[in-house]
Amino acid sequence: MRVGVTNLATIVTGDWRAGVSDGDTVLMDGGLIEKVGSATADELERCDVVIDADGATAIPGLIDSQVHITFGDFTPRQNTVGFLSSYVHGGTTTSISASEVHVPGRPNDPQGVKALAVAAHKCFEGYRPGGMRVHGGSIILEPGLTSDDFAEIHADGVWLAKAGFGAVASASEYINLVRMAREQGLTTTLHTGGASIPGSFPITGQNLIDIDPHVSFHINGGPVAIADEYFEVVARDTEIAMQVCTAGNLRTTLLCAEMARKHDAFDRFLIATDTPTGTGVMPLGMIYTMIQISSLTDFDPISMIAAATGNVAKIYGLNSGFLRAGCDADLVIIDAPLGCTKGTALEAMKNGDPFSIGAVVTDGIPRFVGRSRNTPPTTRKIAVARSNVVSNFA
Repeated sequence: MRVGVTNLATIVTGDWRAGVSDGDTVLMDGGLIEKVGSATADELERCDVVIDADGATAIPGLIDSQVHITFGDFTPRQNTVGFLSSYVHGGTTTSISASEVHVPGRPNDPQGVKALAVAAHKCFEGYRPGGMRVHGGSIILEPGLTSDDFAEIHADGVWLAKAGFGAVASASEYINLVRMAREQGLTTTLHTGGASIPGSFPITGQNLIDIDPHVSFHINGGPVAIADEYFEVVARDTEIAMQVCTAGNLRTTLLCAEMARKHDAFDRFLIATDTPTGTGVMPLGMIYTMIQISSLTDFDPISMIAAATGNVAKIYGLNSGFLRAGCDADLVIIDAPLGCTKGTALEAMKNGDPFSIGAVVTDGIPRFVGRSRNTPPTTRKIAVARSNVVSNFA
């Protein structure tokens, strides 16, 4: 399907260093972005669907790198069906597994955790709830796993490994497990901060540095944060990505952002939700963390969008997260909410108001156009201008 989004006032790239692209149009074809900028009448005529943004703003689809999926669009933690589809209506077009830790009866032996990770990965390879791309299958690091085990599951497609919920006696046991997983090509993540649920235990700032994962999950607390002094140490002295989550400590979220900027480590600053957990199901969780940081600091909202899109894509090696030719065609049209005292989505964010979502496109396919079921109405009238397919995407 060839899709064009035109009449955009602002195109946010997902790259905080070059935050806005020239032009008013994004063209997508075959699941990829074909062109960002301007389009001729002929190029738009060749589109199967043309969406008129009416002067709204386009951003890359949000990437939530801390989602506790299980199987299907269901969370036993909150006994909720359809939560991933609902997150699409909050602008999240990609979710990355934070491990299938909430699966009832979760195994903790090496064969069991390998089987669980492979099964989750395979299940989500072709299953896209609400159009969302889900990277499922994160092996939970347990005692007894070997380098050969990591090589085996990596050959089966699993590329994520999670430390922090295993049956280890102490955090120091994760050092070797994370090292082996990294050597076999897996992206390693670590529960950081105080214990969150039964089966987890505290990971201190020093533990984080010693274990040295690729990504520090909810470094701002999930929900309990590490000691303040370690935010500067991690930003200054390590290469660990600093993921802050909605289900965490807001004060240390702001501290982490400031330390990332101070030490030229903002590329490693990521926004996620850490849901569904005891905090609940949060379709607008990504949005609320972005606007909290934007409105309570002097950070530009464009940087916060990058922290939820392009920064995540770079750390995890994804082809999404940017509005540029050749990237996955995941796009969200946002606007100032109806009744807002500000005129644009970015101004609303700086004011502390949530932006409205007027359309979501994933894999080059419009999933809805005109109204999100989870945000206020848009100020502008975002609509399908022309369609050669049966759906009107309402």
